[in-house]
Amino acid sequence: MTYWTPALFALFAWWFSTGAILWVVKSADQGGLPARRRAVLCGLPFLGLGVAGFWVTLFTNDALSVTIAFASALAIWGWIELAFLTGIITGPNRNPLPDHVPEWERFIRAWGTLAYHEMLLVATLITMFLVGWDHVNPFGMWTFAVLFFARISAKLNLFLGVPKINVEFLPQTLAHLPSHFRHRAMNWLFPVSVTALTFAVACFLERIAATSSPGASAGFVLLTAITALALFEHWMMVLPVPDEKLWRWMIPAPKTDFTPKNDITPTGKTEGGHHGL
Repeated sequence: MTYWTPALFALFAWWFSTGAILWVVKSADQGGLPARRRAVLCGLPFLGLGVAGFWVTLFTNDALSVTIAFASALAIWGWIELAFLTGIITGPNRNPLPDHVPEWERFIRAWGTLAYHEMLLVATLITMFLVGWDHVNPFGMWTFAVLFFARISAKLNLFLGVPKINVEFLPQTLAHLPSHFRHRAMNWLFPVSVTALTFAVACFLERIAATSSPGASAGFVLLTAITALALFEHWMMVLPVPDEKLWRWMIPAPKTDFTPKNDITPTGKTEGGHHGL
């Protein structure tokens, strides 16, 4: 039961925070730019709590402190994602991908759609490592690192091409984003991504078995759970599973369908998109 409690907490935090952000973004999207700005400003207290929780818990490694550190990393990550999804912090390129551009230009244009967001994530990760390294409770730092590298992997897989791309929950401000995705049966990075995430899960499981500290056990269970969820999200790119139903009860059905560029399936038929957060 000791292991199940943090694992279930991680699962609930992932599911609820994702749904809450999607709901806020969808609601703000209907109110235009002022509403999107208000949503990001109203989220600043959560960012502040995340920063404070990350700092305070660095010095204690009991199970409660580890859980708070984990939740704090999620709060920091969630605010940055909110700023991205509302279109406040994205990138200089807000135009759809033109047809027939060379691959190098496609990559540069895709990078331009989220450059500021990615730089903010990198700066945050570096700051957390500079502040949190060599402290007794590094689990907030490692939680953010897992989220960061899993998200980079997911974005690269969407760029290179996967069978299932879910754009159902993308707001109007990011309507240009799916044009930079690609439908493809498989890409070279996907096996590397799932292998690396599976290996990380195995390593965290080994740490759970090896440690005798309740705080460290809780921390590694939380890292195992969030990494396994990242692995699950990767597999959802290739498996015909309607994962959007996990949040459908919170988000009304969209009226506008965003269809990615390069949306020709291996069978030659055009396939509608879903959501690629």
